[in-house]
Amino acid sequence: MKTALIQHAIQGSAKETIAKTVSLIHQASSQGAELVVLQELHQDRYFCINEDVECFDLASNWEADIAFWSGIAKENKIVLVTSLFEKRSAGLYHNTAVVFEKDGTVAGKYRKMHIPDDPGFYEKFYFTPGDMGYNPIQTSVGKLGVLVCWDQWYPEAARLMALKGAEMLIYPTAIGWFDEDTEDEKKRQCDAWETIQRGHAIANGLPVISVNRIGKEADNHNVLDGIRFWGNSFACGPQGEIIVRASHDQEEVLIVDVDLERGEHVRRIWPFLRDRRIETYGDLTKRFCD
Repeated sequence: MKTALIQHAIQGSAKETIAKTVSLIHQASSQGAELVVLQELHQDRYFCINEDVECFDLASNWEADIAFWSGIAKENKIVLVTSLFEKRSAGLYHNTAVVFEKDGTVAGKYRKMHIPDDPGFYEKFYFTPGDMGYNPIQTSVGKLGVLVCWDQWYPEAARLMALKGAEMLIYPTAIGWFDEDTEDEKKRQCDAWETIQRGHAIANGLPVISVNRIGKEADNHNVLDGIRFWGNSFACGPQGEIIVRASHDQEEVLIVDVDLERGEHVRRIWPFLRDRRIETYGDLTKRFCD
């Protein structure tokens, strides 16, 4: 299955950024992509760099956003994985991945479960944790285990998607480093980010798609220097092998052939699911084993 990973920076405005994303989707479609995956919160800047109540207005077009990306999926005849700011009700917002079918219908959605709260990543101020569980989304190209960014650090989330029949794990992402970090620290962070996701591929016998943004984005109140998103979007196979990897600073449309059937072969030679000792895992539901 031809899959496109679209990595780019924000433009001068949300309107310009969306136009850029659409142009890259057209490019991916023209190259035969059936599945297109976008980066986290791709419509505008990563507003969670600071806490600002006015940023909740960015979710006010939720219904219009759904209609717009539905049209893009239908126009390009692709399954499209988007990442949107959902206004569920007054004072109740989610970081939500919406998956569209080739005919523009909504195949399903996933509300981000793990919500970070770190300097420059103040997501707990904006997002309520998801309440839809870890459920793969059935599409015409396969059963997609869609998770979002901070979820990628949690093996439990990947495992539950696999146990429910996901054929692929997908992570729209917005992650970067701070310019003042040392080069060694930057490398350690980026390597850890990639390694843990490749580990999810290996542990579950599934391909993984991870799409990150690039470019430096500043705090709109000029309190923080900003985040330089490190790109490095990648796809790996069910043994964690890298199939394709983007640069850390260039706009790219990566087209990759993902073999969903290979997971069956890998699980036969590495039957990790068979050998799980589920009767011994009860403590996993505890916060900590004191």
